[in-house]
Amino acid sequence: MSEQTTENTDVITGIEAPIYLKYNFTAGAAPARFLTQVKEGVLTGQRCPQCAQVYVPPRGSCAACGVPTEEEVVLSDKATVQSFTIVSIPIPGNSIEPPFVVANLVPDGANISFIHLMSECDNADVHIGQRVQGVWKPQEEWGYSMDNIRYFKPLDEPDVPVEKIGKIPVEGWEG
Repeated sequence: MSEQTTENTDVITGIEAPIYLKYNFTAGAAPARFLTQVKEGVLTGQRCPQCAQVYVPPRGSCAACGVPTEEEVVLSDKATVQSFTIVSIPIPGNSIEPPFVVANLVPDGANISFIHLMSECDNADVHIGQRVQGVWKPQEEWGYSMDNIRYFKPLDEPDVPVEKIGKIPVEGWEG
């Protein structure tokens, strides 16, 4: 008896399998308070009672110390660019046409950044340490979302040195 072999010369190197996920976000106590304040046009963070870091949006506990955070801190809608990326590829379902800038922004009075869009600037001019301020939608459009702030735009203020971003309250920063 002879052994029969079949050789498959077609090598599969990949497949396309689009996956669409739908999910619902349920805010805990700290994020719910934060979103309620955002609906009123106020940004808030929470301060850790041990290390004094101010988190925005609040998480309800300190990631470094593991203790509950309950002290709420009202923050400015002015911030400093900590890092950024220029998005050059379209995102499915996103109405914003590339290229656009998404930045990690540290609000004045906080130590931790959040992500938001930047606009009213040349993408090539965005840089770390740049001072920016939120541009809010009209109040009648506000909901329980950070989308109440359309984007952040550059301010005519001195840059914050890289080593000081998130380490000092910037309100009243003199350069």
